[in-house]
Amino acid sequence: MTTAFVLSGGASLGAIEVGMLQTLIGRGIRPDLIVGTSVGALNGAWLAGGSSDADLRELADLWRGLTRSAVFPAGLLTGFTGFVGLRNHLVSNRAIRKLLAQHLRFERMEDAPIPLHVIAVDVLTGKDVRLSTGPAVDAVTASASLPGILPPVVIDGRALMDGGVVNNTPISHAIELGATTVWVLPTGYACTLSKVPGSALGMGLLGVTLAINQRLALDIERYESVADIRVVPPLCPLDTSPADFGDADELITRAREQTATWLDEARVAGVGQADLLLPHAHG
Repeated sequence: MTTAFVLSGGASLGAIEVGMLQTLIGRGIRPDLIVGTSVGALNGAWLAGGSSDADLRELADLWRGLTRSAVFPAGLLTGFTGFVGLRNHLVSNRAIRKLLAQHLRFERMEDAPIPLHVIAVDVLTGKDVRLSTGPAVDAVTASASLPGILPPVVIDGRALMDGGVVNNTPISHAIELGATTVWVLPTGYACTLSKVPGSALGMGLLGVTLAINQRLALDIERYESVADIRVVPPLCPLDTSPADFGDADELITRAREQTATWLDEARVAGVGQADLLLPHAHG
């Protein structure tokens, strides 16, 4: 039996995956391989390099210290040149690359202690691309390069961008890689926001997370008869914008505790898990 962890995208909501991972690893549930996209590629890369309780506490501390400006450093000149068509992005990816270079424990994808595969999208063809070899910083940055916000990354002559555009939670790749049990870690979406996001970044990320979860629900329905799919329930209700990095501690704690309760109640598998991600709102 081969166990895969599949981690979805969701910008700042990636903190939720950290809490889920703390509980899963703490209960002895460990992956034989990891597939991630977007922020799930970042969390997956950390896990691939170190999966002890101490490693995950360090990842949680990193998330607690993140700010929006550290991830998406807004520069007036870059933003203006992107807006008027002189560049194809609004924000440099230098901050993300620096973060990865400082914290990744392996230089090449194939050197990861736990096999790691990240998903990006070919800008010209629209097809998803699985990156399993080559420089890790380049691969993870490509998977997390939100179109229009961060620049695409050129790998082997192909311009690549955020894998969430086509295949946000790449269950299909995990199954192609031989996984028989797939633990899906979705970030969910802000189902109880009280007001419309006040920034272009916030609006863009909110729209992406809504699309992500609808695609994920379809993928779960498609593949839960093919493999043992176990969807860790996302947080609900949730009122944190995917552009807001200030709630990381709360998100990690809630996800850790909720995942523990879910495991204790033995709700680890079953048909109909896609319902967890269907669009809804709270009155």
